[in-house]
Amino acid sequence: MTTAREIMTSGTECIGVDESVLEAAKKMKSLGVGALPICGTDNKLKGMLTDRDIVVKVLGAGQDPSTVKAGELAQGEAVTIGADDEADEILRTMTQHKVRRLPVIDGHELVGTVALADVARALPNPQAGDLLEALSTD
Repeated sequence: MTTAREIMTSGTECIGVDESVLEAAKKMKSLGVGALPICGTDNKLKGMLTDRDIVVKVLGAGQDPSTVKAGELAQGEAVTIGADDEADEILRTMTQHKVRRLPVIDGHELVGTVALADVARALPNPQAGDLLEALSTD
């Protein structure tokens, strides 16, 4: 069976908890991504920041993205997947938590990110369809 390590995008870059949301947006643009893991000064994962978070929670709330810190948008413990977890486990985790991206952890180290598209390519068509349906409903 296919593992997270085999389908993930490696070299995932973090945004620091003390960096501004504006810096996060610039980093997302330069990397061509819609989400960044939020990492603490201890290099541990604190959460995920998405482009939607920036629009809804910062811009939509009338806040200045240059003064809001990425760490202010980290919500609870981040949902992750182990590097050696199989595609079925990734599917279950994404479905259960209704997330489209999962940071991939090897021990305590962030080694990559698995996106919905990665999983859809790795799973047989019926399972990929079930995942898309589960994530697209409220």
